[in-house]
Amino acid sequence: MRRWVQLGRLGVWAAVAAGPIALTVAVAATPATVVRAASVTDPTIVKTTLPADPAGYAAVFLGAWLRSRAGAETTAQGRLAQSMAPDVDLPETSDAQAGPESVVAVRSAQQTGTAWSVTLAAQYANGSVRYFVVPVVADSGGASFTVSGAPGVVAGPGRAEGVRSPYTVTVPMDSEVSSTAGEFLAAYLAGAGEVDRYLAPGVRLSPVSPAPYQTVTVRQVLAAEQAAAAESVPADGTRVRVMAEVDARDSSGRWPLAYELTLKARSGRWEVAGLESGTAQAGGRS
Repeated sequence: MRRWVQLGRLGVWAAVAAGPIALTVAVAATPATVVRAASVTDPTIVKTTLPADPAGYAAVFLGAWLRSRAGAETTAQGRLAQSMAPDVDLPETSDAQAGPESVVAVRSAQQTGTAWSVTLAAQYANGSVRYFVVPVVADSGGASFTVSGAPGVVAGPGRAEGVRSPYTVTVPMDSEVSSTAGEFLAAYLAGAGEVDRYLAPGVRLSPVSPAPYQTVTVRQVLAAEQAAAAESVPADGTRVRVMAEVDARDSSGRWPLAYELTLKARSGRWEVAGLESGTAQAGGRS
């Protein structure tokens, strides 16, 4: 082996002396170790298909079914109901029977892979509410639905236990937190000033447009953290969550509203860092 290595070295140096062509031949003749690159496996793409919820389909059908009647199958509502449920009879009602003002889905339950049971609430002009359950069959891809049976009247859902509110700290009305919350909501709902001046850096939030109210007045501010009720603004970066209850007024009257806000301390002032159920982005909650 040592002799082969020495001969190889001599061959390379001789080739260098002889010129480029001989060098190429010598290198080609020298044994070489081949290192193969490990193959890179292509990433696996996993597609997740969620089951299609037929709640909207069931709501459209029930609305049409409640507004149609046997003997008048050619009406728009009758044709719609029968197209969505070919095997379901239309109700036999008088012409004076008033249909519901609205139909909304309140619960969807997937019974098997393609069979669903949708509970809906039909609200009438006199304020009464009647609940129905509608069976719906969906295809595997959720691209088509069919009402598979007649609706059934059922009892409405019970009232759930209320969740204990995290906002247990009363914030003084003359505090910086209450002032910031009130001024921000006045700008957000009534166009009283620019919204941006109350926002923390990086937070983007557009006001309601056109402004639906003329004035906004704070009634009460509750907080989840004790720092919100402090007499002075705490250190930079301190965050508090508050519930601001306001009275918004327009030409028709007073509207009691409530907003969950996240405030952040910076440079001796509070700034809005989040608006629950709003459109805050890049730092806010939505």
